[in-house]
Order: sequence, then structure tokens, then C-alpha cells
Amino acid sequence: MSKRKSGLNIHGILLLDKRLGVSSNRALQEVRRLFNANKAGHTGSLDPLATGLLPLCFGEATKVSALMLADHKRYLVEIQLGILTDTGDAEGKILNNQPVPKLSTPLLESCLQAFTGEIEQVPPMYSALKHQGKKLYELAREGITVDRKARKITLFELTLLNFTKDSITLEVFCSKGTYIRSLAEDVGQHLQTVAMVKALRRLQAGQFTIENSYTIEQLTAMDKASLQNCLLTVDYPLTSLAKIELSDNQSAAIRQGQSINTKYSLLGKVRMYNQQNFLGLGEMLVNGRLAPKKLFNLSP
Repeated sequence: MSKRKSGLNIHGILLLDKRLGVSSNRALQEVRRLFNANKAGHTGSLDPLATGLLPLCFGEATKVSALMLADHKRYLVEIQLGILTDTGDAEGKILNNQPVPKLSTPLLESCLQAFTGEIEQVPPMYSALKHQGKKLYELAREGITVDRKARKITLFELTLLNFTKDSITLEVFCSKGTYIRSLAEDVGQHLQTVAMVKALRRLQAGQFTIENSYTIEQLTAMDKASLQNCLLTVDYPLTSLAKIELSDNQSAAIRQGQSINTKYSLLGKVRMYNQQNFLGLGEMLVNGRLAPKKLFNLSP
């Protein structure tokens, strides 16, 4: 007999402002204990060095977490020039020091322009990508370096906010799969020096923004009712999909995994509701046929 999970059936999404120095998983477990939730996960982990927006999914919301991984992201990053580390950030061991050229606004704007748009980026060794079944950062900790295939990413916006004689502060709006540490090293190389990430803060993930997030200190000070009010609904990230309303009979058939006929003339993925209650995701086929794809059980 499988062991019953302890905790409550909490369903929803919480936007956490992750603090410096903790892993995404530790931050998740801290909040999970506050809610006493029996099921939880995060979307798009942040390194301990990074702070900022970390969406946490509870209960049935974990079923939409994979969809959220494809969201565009916005970051605030401080790049330290003249220092190269093995991890690409300030937590790593220093491998090299190089002089930094004299910086100017025209020089930096020209550099950023070279990286704006669709580019190819080589993922860092210190990443969770796998090579022959083993995570790259595990290999890196063993002193092993393997070739990584460059991947296409898009840097939609690279905005220069500030610079000193040896550092640059940028706002980066980018596609999924972008490694800011690799960007920092590439920018350093373009400026004929080396570089690393000194500080990183996530400001946005898809439609979620840092302004609507909560710190662990704020959450810890709340009572249970206030905590519940912090949760976004499970279907909140799915609002770009068309919404269809089903009758009680149609809903019963859908819950049993059956395809049904509807009055809708749509095609593609849709959100399904019964009396405004979210049922899950379906696929609209030709001639108004609806097939269930991912069902949700939001009972407490």
C-alpha cells in the first residue's frame, strides 16, 4: 500500500520573491510548510546567487508548471568584468583575471546590439542539462568538461542601465533557455576581457511580475486566511487559451475521458469549464469535436 501524503490539498500558484543564498528547492519547502501543502513544485529554478520571482505551484497547479517553463523572462543583472570563474558567477572559483578596457556608452551599446535578437548560445557546464544521463554541473564538480551544443535563444531587449570602470548593469528580456551566466561571459569576450555574473534578479516570468510577489518574511507573518488570499488560481497562466463552457452532461463525459460534440467552431487547445468551475484542458477538433487532454481535480 502506498503511503498517503501528509498535508492539505492546496491548489494554486504563489509568486515568491526568493531571497539571496538559498536554493529554489529550499525556498519551495519553506513555503510549502507554511501552507502545509501535500504537493508542490517550482517553475524555472533560480541559483542561490539569484533573487527575485519564483512561481510556486501547489496541488493541481503543478500540472501547468511545465507550460510555464516556456515563458519569456526578464532579469536585472550586474556583470563583473575582468574576472572569470568556473561557475560563471561570484560563487565560483576564480580562474582568470584580465584587464578591462575603458568603457563608454557607445562601446557598450554597440556590444549589446551585437547580442540582441536570435543568437546561438553555448550552455554553461554548471547547469542542469544532462550529458549521457548525468547533469552537467555534476560532471563539472568532478572536474570534467564536455562539449555542449550551441542552442538558439532570443534576446528581445538588452538595456544598459549603468556602468562603472569594471562592471555593467543590464535589464535583459529573453526567451526560455537563456543562460545569463553565458551571456555575461560572451559580453566580456566581446569587450576583449573576461566576465562573470555578480548579481542577478528575476523581474518577470511570462505574465507574472516581481511586483506581485511575496517574501518569505511577509508570508511567515500571515495567518492561514491571508496565505490563501496570496494564491492565484490554477488556470491563471492559461488565459491566452480560448474558454469554453460545458453542460453538466458534457462535463461528466469529459471527466470520464470521453470526446464530445460541442457548439464551438474552434481548433486547438482550450480551457474547459462547467458553471465557471475549471475542468482542465481540451483539444478542439474539426466539426466541434472536443477531446479531453489534461483534467484537474480541484476538490479540497
